[in-house]
Amino acid sequence: MAVKIRLRRMGAKKTPFYRVIVADERSPRDGKFIAEIGTYDPNQEPAAIKIDEEAAKQWLSNGAQPTDIVGKLFKKAGIVK
Repeated sequence: MAVKIRLRRMGAKKTPFYRVIVADERSPRDGKFIAEIGTYDPNQEPAAIKIDEEAAKQWLSNGAQPTDIVGKLFKKAGIVK
């Protein structure tokens, strides 16, 4: 089972809000997930990124792979170099 750290879309039409979740790569985008480790709101200026750094590092050390977008968010939040 491969575990991914990815975004789950929430919010209304045309005003997306995302939760950063840890999920099995086979589960659907808004389907079942293992843990929620943060949020990302691109509608605010600047975009609001809140991520539980301890949980993120724990999942990364356990072998969870972030998606491209989540990897960029981690860099902005200072979690990954």
